[in-house]
Amino acid sequence: MSTTPSFVIAADRSAGHAFPHQIAESLRGDGSRPGLGRLEAAAQHVRAARRGLAGWLRDLIDDQAAAAEIAKRSYWHPNGFAKIVLHTSVDPEFRIRLHVWPRGETPSRGESNPHSHRWEFASCVVTGTGMHMVDFAESTEGGKPYRRYRYGTDPTDPAALVADGEVRLKRRGVPHVQNGEVYTCDTSIVHTVRPIDAGLTATVVVQGPRRTPTTVVYCEPGESDDQPNFELTDADFVALVTQLLPTLDSEVAR
Repeated sequence: MSTTPSFVIAADRSAGHAFPHQIAESLRGDGSRPGLGRLEAAAQHVRAARRGLAGWLRDLIDDQAAAAEIAKRSYWHPNGFAKIVLHTSVDPEFRIRLHVWPRGETPSRGESNPHSHRWEFASCVVTGTGMHMVDFAESTEGGKPYRRYRYGTDPTDPAALVADGEVRLKRRGVPHVQNGEVYTCDTSIVHTVRPIDAGLTATVVVQGPRRTPTTVVYCEPGESDDQPNFELTDADFVALVTQLLPTLDSEVAR
């Protein structure tokens, strides 16, 4: 399992549009690093400004250099959905990500290994029925056995999963997020995430700065921890956004 690139300082070609500037302003606040409350406010802006989002996405796919830059820092998850980094910012420190689950015959497994995150985020479902999540907690009794791994502990290979014993996990909640709703997540949450159905589904994620140096990933016994991500090309990015735009436009028209 590999990691997404760290925040970059180089100029981001996605930054010239009004939409990311509006997100940045909703995060800026008193100058401190944006926390969960401001991330949620930014995701609420995404929900309310789908016309602006659609316009920004159109501009990005029409700009060959921007599309290539975005594809270079994005990837296909091994379970078949795209994690696209649309925009990076240093001041305030945040990212705008687009996660896309293409239409299929059966619902995607999504992020099927229970995991936490090193950063807080807020996301909005902009296309599709919605997302199904399961929250977990380690338990000394009951639950299912898992192998625990630490992510980000090996300084020579930040993408490595380092084995950290065997534990049991119990479900503690099963939240659903419907189209147009906002979901927030802090670094303490361990969850799985998948689309509710097999239709085209997309979320926009506003990701805050890294809060912890490591995070946890759990695999069921016998499941390999070697789950490499796959290259996402600029043609993939253009094709996915082209599929999304009609659904965004129909939501705006309602």
